[in-house]
Amino acid sequence: MQHPKSAGGAPAQRIIKKYPNRRLYDTTTSAYITLTEVKQLVMASESFVVRDAKSNQDLTRSILLQIILEEEAGGAPMFSEAVLANIIRFYGHAMQGFMGAYLEKNVQAFTDIQAKLAEQSKGLTPEMWAQFMNMQSPLMQGMMGNYVEQSKNTFLQMQEQLQKQTEQMFGAFGLKR
Repeated sequence: MQHPKSAGGAPAQRIIKKYPNRRLYDTTTSAYITLTEVKQLVMASESFVVRDAKSNQDLTRSILLQIILEEEAGGAPMFSEAVLANIIRFYGHAMQGFMGAYLEKNVQAFTDIQAKLAEQSKGLTPEMWAQFMNMQSPLMQGMMGNYVEQSKNTFLQMQEQLQKQTEQMFGAFGLKR
């Protein structure tokens, strides 16, 4: 199926309208779609936005969270209760923005590693794949090393920012550390 093109020749962002009856309407295909079909768009890395049909408010995050909720309730959750509780605890915390950035960078790094593995694994036999997955593989060590290093650097940035905020707070009260 051909997607409409934007002025630059790239595919235009797909617009999905959400109606008061909770139905989703894909303006590209001119058809109602389900949450499962929206998930398929995500899996296919399609660019889309979900907008309220009346107010035009962006509802994309809400729909993505709804997909995550359904996935988590579907029998093979990704997050433990402890992880979910810890995420909730960061809302309203001074480090909320940093935690979001930390998670985002780590998920992106993990996604990059997964894409590299998929690219490298094309045409591998099961025996070759088993050997490839061995952590002694220099490629695997390099990718995991980059991931660990990036994660460590982000965490250190968070610690530095927290220390600066603490020092500023102490300074505001005339206290020195």
